[in-house]
Amino acid sequence: MTELIFSLAVGVMAGAGIYLILRPRSFQVIIGLSLLGYAVNLFIFAMGRLHSGAPPVIGSAAHYADPVPQALVLTAIVIGFATTALFLVVLLAARGLNGSDHVDGKETDAH
Repeated sequence: MTELIFSLAVGVMAGAGIYLILRPRSFQVIIGLSLLGYAVNLFIFAMGRLHSGAPPVIGSAAHYADPVPQALVLTAIVIGFATTALFLVVLLAARGLNGSDHVDGKETDAH
């Protein structure tokens, strides 16, 4: 049951991220990229097996937690944070130059 809820949460986060990436404003695109990155991080983290209420180390080697997905997710979090900060700086510079935060730089009046 835990895996089902976890997979649904990852799917909803990925879907919301893709929806926001397709929006016309730069800030929504940045938030969508962040959500998609978090969904991918959770997916990679789930590859190390989800066990709730179990100790991380048990007697045999078959029951050890895999540290590789955890290390990959930790590295991806740091890189994602730096990338988001860079995107926000570029967003502010583009808004200052163009006066608009649309992805293509043009604001449409047809609403």
